[in-house]
Amino acid sequence: MAEPHRVREALRASMTAWATLSVRGDQARVTLTPDLDVLAPQLDAIDPGWSLTWACDHPEPPIVRARLSVLGAAREGLATAHTLADAKLAALADLARTYGVQPSSEPLWVEYDPEDGANTSELETETPAPRAAASRALPPEPPRDPQMDKARRHIEDLLEQLKVAGRGGDAARILMRGYGETLEESRAIYKELHALLKG
Repeated sequence: MAEPHRVREALRASMTAWATLSVRGDQARVTLTPDLDVLAPQLDAIDPGWSLTWACDHPEPPIVRARLSVLGAAREGLATAHTLADAKLAALADLARTYGVQPSSEPLWVEYDPEDGANTSELETETPAPRAAASRALPPEPPRDPQMDKARRHIEDLLEQLKVAGRGGDAARILMRGYGETLEESRAIYKELHALLKG
């Protein structure tokens, strides 16, 4: 039987990496994720036989499933992001949520350079000051549509239900085109996912 509190603490302590979820012009939306270089030694101390595997459910945009096995117990996370490497980190962050580990802030918008990637150098990770990143002056976010945010939250809630029901892979195939660029597209995707849950 795994000791979830020890794994949870290891995941919480490793929340020092950033994944780029999406890019819009010279802006990138980033989220805090576990750093494998920090996490691995801590998991070694809990269970020398632990394993972490990834499965790419869709290549473009990348949708990745992460599966962590520690002391015989396995948990999964599923995420999409800007690149395959970012999707792996985001899936690991989603997996961390199953242990109750949440990022210290919502995803943030930062400057983005195609060659250098997202500029997260001024963002602080959770360990030194959990709320410091949110209080820093960051590049302005692109205008947000409250209805689109609400639609995205509904889709994410439904995605969680589908994962619990063992239909995460099917849901990932539906989400391969994202959450929709317009409210109508988001509603259509939600209806597809809802039909999947009912079917």
